[in-house]
This record gives sequence, C-alpha cells and structure tokens, in this order.
Amino acid sequence: MAFTRVNGIVLHVQELERSDGPALVFVNSLGSDVRIWQDVVPAFADRYRIILYDKRGHGLSDAPPAPYTIDDHTDDLIALLDHLGLDRAAFVGLSVGGMIGQRIAVRAPERVRALVLCCTAAKIGTPESWAERITAVEDGGIEPIADAVLQRWFTPLFRETRADEVAGWRNMLVRTPDHGYAGTCAAIRDADLRPDAGRIAAPTLCVAGDQDGSTPADVVKGTADRIPGARFALIDGAGHIPCVEQPAALSRLIGHHLQEAGLV
Repeated sequence: MAFTRVNGIVLHVQELERSDGPALVFVNSLGSDVRIWQDVVPAFADRYRIILYDKRGHGLSDAPPAPYTIDDHTDDLIALLDHLGLDRAAFVGLSVGGMIGQRIAVRAPERVRALVLCCTAAKIGTPESWAERITAVEDGGIEPIADAVLQRWFTPLFRETRADEVAGWRNMLVRTPDHGYAGTCAAIRDADLRPDAGRIAAPTLCVAGDQDGSTPADVVKGTADRIPGARFALIDGAGHIPCVEQPAALSRLIGHHLQEAGLV
C-alpha cells in the first residue's frame, strides 16, 4: 500500500508483483475501490507490473470538493503514470474507469499499449438520470440508493446465493464519500466521448455482462462499433461488476487480448 500526491490530492496506489514486466493498470468503477480486482489480479501477477489505484473521491484517496470531470480523473491518472515513471501501459477500465481509459487513449495515445473497456460506453445514461442520482445522494447519502445500485451490479442469482458477499460489497459502496460519489456522477453526466471514439488507435476489447443493468450489452457493443478495430465480447452470468461475479471469464478475455496486442 502506498500514497502519493498528484494534482494537489493524495491517491491510494498499490503496485504488485513484477516490477520489470509490462505495466497493467486497473481503473475502478463508480462507488468501488481497488478490492474489486482481487480475484482478477492473480491471473497476471507473474508477468505484469500491476498498478491499482483509487480514483479521486473513492476508497482511501482524497475526495476534493465536487463536481469532477472525466478529464480531472484522466489528469490524475496521467500524473500517476508520470510519478511511477511509466511511459506506456495497458489499461483495464470498468464503467467510469472505462471512460477514463477511453479519454487517456485519445489524449495520450502514445501511452496506451492496449485497452480493455469493461461494462462501459462512450456515453452512459442521460443527464436527467444522473441529475436525479446526484440529488438523491446530496439529500440522503448513498445508503438510500444502495440496493438499487446492487441490482444493477450483480445478477439475481449472485444476490440470492452469495448474500454475504453482496453485503460486503454494499459496505464498500455506502462507505464511499457522498461528495466523491456525486462528483464522479457529474463527471459521467457531462462526458460524451462519442465524437472522439474513432480516434482511439490502441488495440481495444469491449466487454459486457449479459445482465448488466447499468451499461447493457447493446450499449457496450455500440461503443465497440465506434472504435476502429475494436472487438466485443459478452460474459454470461454477469452484471455490471464481472471482475467480482465472473473473474475467471474476465481474466481469460483480458489475457487473450493482451497477448494479441503483443504484451507478455
């Protein structure tokens, strides 16, 4: 565990395993922290320099005053790469993490060796839906919306058969700072990355969960269709957080994509 200051805020960062391998950076979803990748990372620990971090407003990182933008999050990631001395890396981004991945691939294409966009899109939701969620969180915190979020995160089968795990992930969600969560909701609300999707040159894989309630498969595929040469893959039995619900399937897809992109 480590902490580093970039752009005037402290980020929580974890570097794992091989320092001499290709860099592989994981970028978290809204309302989550680095722990969502705990069952995916072992598949890559022997070959990659793995970087996990909590974006601003989440986990153990600072939560500066809201609102945020996708470019704020992207600036943080670029500054973190500079701090770590990483010129290039492969990126796996989930949900808003995938929006950050798309943005860095446009703004700093020379730094992106490969891109996995998981349960994300170039445009997520509507301004009205995000405004409603922001208001709800500002008025009552995350607790009142948590169960609705979990219904989108996980399939009914997962929620029914693994209730204790769902309770733990619920704890993670509701302990996210309210203004950090709302600030990142504003970043998603205001981001429309569709005009620049055609500029993404990195080898890209777009992955969807077949039961994702936040970014349905057709929305994810629509983004894949905008990115030159991007491939699309569907994970059965997964909601919005397949790294928790179907980590083996997601790990296989990531590993195959990285190999095809010429990484170890």
